[in-house]
Amino acid sequence: VQVMESGGGLVQPGGSLRLTCEVSGSGFNIGAMGWYRQTPGHQREFVAVRSSGGVTNYAGSVKGRFTISGDSARRTVYLQMNSLKPEDTGVYYCNAGVVRLGRPVADAWGQGTQVTVSS
Repeated sequence: VQVMESGGGLVQPGGSLRLTCEVSGSGFNIGAMGWYRQTPGHQREFVAVRSSGGVTNYAGSVKGRFTISGDSARRTVYLQMNSLKPEDTGVYYCNAGVVRLGRPVADAWGQGTQVTVSS
């Protein structure tokens, strides 16, 4: 299972970024896919998740500003981040639930992509 994130970068406060996560490999299915982040001085925290059926959920701190979307058949998920704030700065990680024979067996993580919000 390989999880690859892209789309991070430097943006000014109030700006937007779009992150992309793609899962590759064979012999498994993917359940929910989501985003987590680790901001300076804090532990990794939940940001947003999208189930294989398209149901979404968000952390309170990003609700109304971030939108998660994706294509389950293509094992891809996106995170559209608008109205970015300096406190959104951190490393953003993609998480994918690995399913084999109809059962969840593991969580797969990407290496992360840096998002920096600064003027």
